[in-house]
Amino acid sequence: MPIRDLDDRLKARLRIQAAEHGRSMEDEARAILRAGLAAVPSRAKTLVDSIRARIAPLGGVELKIATREPVRDPVNLDK
Repeated sequence: MPIRDLDDRLKARLRIQAAEHGRSMEDEARAILRAGLAAVPSRAKTLVDSIRARIAPLGGVELKIATREPVRDPVNLDK
């Protein structure tokens, strides 16, 4: 199955990498796909974990948490 409309730069990089590994471009593409699809993606357990994983390498952020105020009585619209 050929891959169509491959960017010229990408094709050149594939050609170079294939030559470095002593393979044809087709064999190199297969090896890249095999390696990429064999890796099990690690999934964070929650959205918070995902956000924390993204921000942690940047040094994190400390946010000031606002104090809570008591709940106000509802407006009486009958007057």
